[in-house]
Amino acid sequence: MFKDTKAFSGFSVNNLQKAKEFYGQTLGLNIADAPMGLLQLNIAGGAVILIYPKPNHTPATFTILNFPVENIEAAVDELTKRGVHFEQYDDADIKTDEKGIHRGDVGPKIAWFKDPAGNILSVLES
Repeated sequence: MFKDTKAFSGFSVNNLQKAKEFYGQTLGLNIADAPMGLLQLNIAGGAVILIYPKPNHTPATFTILNFPVENIEAAVDELTKRGVHFEQYDDADIKTDEKGIHRGDVGPKIAWFKDPAGNILSVLES
């Protein structure tokens, strides 16, 4: 039924202007105004992600966007220079170093950070 449908994803924020600045300027993504007062992230490869305002927004408690990078050290350093704060975890399953990078035995090197609305994003070494 949906085999040929071009699905898209979306998530909410509590302030569209802050989201536009963060995703467009801080992260350097291609962002455009979309119909009905929405924002549209145009991701490499043709993916489209909508960002919509929600007055009673609750931040996602899971990672909503993952950005694969070739060099996580360089990505974390650059994003830190741009004012991004990386999350620190010291749990039984997830531990991060002083830069916020998880270097576990299983899975990729990954670092989590939040957008201005509190949604969780990550960079991970591919």
